Amino acid sequence: MPKDKQVPPPNQPTFQIQNIYLKDVSFESVRTPGFFQQKKAWQPVINVNLNTKIDKLEDNVFDVTLTVTLDIKQDDKAVMLVEVKQAGVFVLKNFATDALNAALNGHCPTILFPYVRAVTTDMITKGGFPAIMLDPVNFDAIYYEQQKRQSANTKNSKQNAPTTKTKQ
Repeated sequence: MPKDKQVPPPNQPTFQIQNIYLKDVSFESVRTPGFFQQKKAWQPVINVNLNTKIDKLEDNVFDVTLTVTLDIKQDDKAVMLVEVKQAGVFVLKNFATDALNAALNGHCPTILFPYVRAVTTDMITKGGFPAIMLDPVNFDAIYYEQQKRQSANTKNSKQNAPTTKTKQ
């Protein structure tokens, strides 16, 4: 006997993943093939840059793109540059504004990150380099820290704002 699909109450928040896709990828191996001739041990210094872009496609439907750029150096010289734009289309209904922003900036990138990690590792190894596994990222914590800083900046700017006196 088939189970009936459970339908959430009318105003309960719902979250759905409509699609996850690779939007763009770039790999630049700056110092090859000479780099492979070196006898030095592989000790990369990795600079990781994260960026999230959110586009509203229609009511309750959002395209979230997580861009991860790796600038990899050894001995202060560029070795490779890797950039992955992993995206997803998400449906979020009945969310309060704060909860919607938290989900789009925290939860959605958290879902996309394992895909980015897999693509970067694959590109790096196919480029002839030892695998680099990106550490997990707590996007919720990053989002809340940014919100905290923005709130503090807003509070400080209001306290330091010039006052205007008017004659009556």
